[in-house]
Amino acid sequence: MTDDAAAHANLKARQQATWASGDFSVVATMITIVSERLCETVDLRAGRRVLDVATGSGNTAIAAARRFTTVTGVDFVPALLERGRARAAAEGLSIEFLEGDAEDLPVPDAAFDVVLSTFGVMFAPDQARAGAEMCRVLRPGGYIGMSNWIPDGSVGDLFRTVAKHVPPPPGLDPPTLWGNEEHLHKLFPGAQIALTRRTVRIVMPSMDFWIAYFRRWFGPVLKAFEAVGPDGEAALEADLREFTARNNVSDDDTLVLPQDYVDVVVRPAR
Repeated sequence: MTDDAAAHANLKARQQATWASGDFSVVATMITIVSERLCETVDLRAGRRVLDVATGSGNTAIAAARRFTTVTGVDFVPALLERGRARAAAEGLSIEFLEGDAEDLPVPDAAFDVVLSTFGVMFAPDQARAGAEMCRVLRPGGYIGMSNWIPDGSVGDLFRTVAKHVPPPPGLDPPTLWGNEEHLHKLFPGAQIALTRRTVRIVMPSMDFWIAYFRRWFGPVLKAFEAVGPDGEAALEADLREFTARNNVSDDDTLVLPQDYVDVVVRPAR
């Protein structure tokens, strides 16, 4: 294994450990509306073969299956896949959940009519490879639908706040570039790409509640606190408190945190 390959494998292992920590399925319950909107944006029709990349606990796979499609969800965190299977079973939905990597999807070429991803594939370290994989598994005439965080939204602000204390690996492109149209054209050269800006709101009892909640359940924040240790904990918490204060739009003691993103439809060149 080359040094670059070893470094990439190490990065993937760290990333997997991050998303396996806490319990992202708890956080994902607050944004289920995003998956329903995405299925509407792409005009998903019954009978389509659908792949949900980086499905997590299955928000988008389930939204697609509710529309009588044939759905496969792929993720590299086994515990989240188990959550997805349990949720699908509770609704009586038939969804195939597979363990796999967005950069090396465990499915055949040209197997799907629609490939979806909600705040998922954008976190793949090798963005070009992940984009190429989505195109590889798409049949001719099929299309890709994604919901991606944007650089200038509150989630981008959160990532920058955490990065002040735990810098990302050098040379790694920010995941929020998937919310930038120019960057998307680099990932999908020659494709027709349409972006629709949207907002989902996180509503919680207070800013203190948000910090405690995300520190417990959201892997990137949980791991950031672990990384800074006792000596850096107070400074990280103070910056997260400032983050919530500057983004909160509530007019009382509660927290209302708008999170801007884009729905993206990609029709690859053939």
